[in-house]
Amino acid sequence: MKQTLLFVPTLRDNPKEAEVNSHRILLRGGYVRQLAAGIYTYLPLAYRIIKKIENIIREELDKIGCSELLMPAMQPRDIWEESGRWQDYGKELVRLKDRHDRDFCLGPTHEEVITTVIRDYLTTYKRFPLALYQIQTKFRDEFRPRYGLMRGREFIMKDLYTFHTEDGDLDHWYNEVRKAYQRIFNRCGLNYRIVSADSGNIGGKSSEEFVGLCDIGEDTIVYSDESDFACNKELCDLPEGAPSPDGKGKILHARGIEVGHIFKLGTKYSLPMKAIFVDYEQKQKPIIMGCYGIGISRVLMAILEQHADENKVVWPQEVTPFQIHILPLDKEGTPAFELAQELYEKLNKDYEVLFDDRNERPGVKFNDADLIGINHRIIVGKKAAEGIFEYERLADGFKQDISDLNELHELLKALRMFGDFKTGRQ
Repeated sequence: MKQTLLFVPTLRDNPKEAEVNSHRILLRGGYVRQLAAGIYTYLPLAYRIIKKIENIIREELDKIGCSELLMPAMQPRDIWEESGRWQDYGKELVRLKDRHDRDFCLGPTHEEVITTVIRDYLTTYKRFPLALYQIQTKFRDEFRPRYGLMRGREFIMKDLYTFHTEDGDLDHWYNEVRKAYQRIFNRCGLNYRIVSADSGNIGGKSSEEFVGLCDIGEDTIVYSDESDFACNKELCDLPEGAPSPDGKGKILHARGIEVGHIFKLGTKYSLPMKAIFVDYEQKQKPIIMGCYGIGISRVLMAILEQHADENKVVWPQEVTPFQIHILPLDKEGTPAFELAQELYEKLNKDYEVLFDDRNERPGVKFNDADLIGINHRIIVGKKAAEGIFEYERLADGFKQDISDLNELHELLKALRMFGDFKTGRQ
């Protein structure tokens, strides 16, 4: 894509309202714009990244047998009364009335809705198990929206629900989704831990959080330096240096952002909402449920916290807005611009390429490119008349002069071998 056609309103200075680095990058880099406290417009760069995160999620969930649907954001009061959460959820629930004075809410979550969807269909054991998910905007009237996308009043979330006839099947699906989440967050380039957690407003008999490690996180976790043991500090207050409860290593502390949460709901919603099936002995039983969420807009922020400094971000390859950034250091009509345009036209057939065709000074282009954060950069400057351009890898500063397009293809092909590129276009 030509950069003159891409809406990226970058800023020179850090906005005063941005308290943390990821929020500063999101605003300075032209990723988002705030409409009101905790409510943001996702501009083209951010939305490209969000769509890539969503597609990773879809690939991994579809692979284990989940089906995607889309439920309404506006939900009637009566189904929340059925579950008992209309009063229990508290002031975070965004409530409203229609013209006929009937009560509704804007969904912060969809346990009630999904239960109404399946309770007239899953009436016999023959139709189990079932796994349904959606990607949708959610609403929570946060008392104190803060840190950009970390705690917003409107946000993008993936919620998955599974339905079972027995606890053993729930356990099996819970573990399959847990492994899918690990693949999702690994592909997103996140450093995270899985911790035992409080089920909160969602409820259920047990749950685990996926916590992206970063200093601004609201949660403190305790974890072993030699094993997978990890737990929220509120549930397991072990001092640093103490032996890990699993006998492997010592305890460390870290702060983090919750990016995913998985629950064994059991019959918390099916019992009060009368979601009943008939088993193979013709006995009526409540449907057993699991619930699994990922905060997609929060994942975007967590990636930034881990992959950016004050003036530069390097997006992990599977979520980068573009794969290659081409920067000519001279204006249109010069050898540098013409060579850059030729490279763009050829590379754009196989890769997602952003071509900075703007009539801007090199310093402006480099500053904006650092904020856009595409790892693979091609710089076309003084040697363009000789057919020479420079390849730079932003993550480690590796640079190499290249005079032949085939040489560049070989370099990019080698990077694919190490998982740096997906084959062909994303």
